[in-house]
Amino acid sequence: MSAWRAAGLNYINYSNIAAKVLRQALKADLRADAAKRNDSHIKVTKWQDGKPIKTTEY
Repeated sequence: MSAWRAAGLNYINYSNIAAKVLRQALKADLRADAAKRNDSHIKVTKWQDGKPIKTTEY
């Protein structure tokens, strides 16, 4: 059994924690570039009768 699974984490949580720790360990100049890749955006569009009625971006 994987250590992350034994700790009660799923793979997504494990990989997010590992990425965060790696970004913190980088030198300052590289950390700024890595921080730009940290953000992700999701767009959700609700549909009614085949037409979009509301778009929300997270």
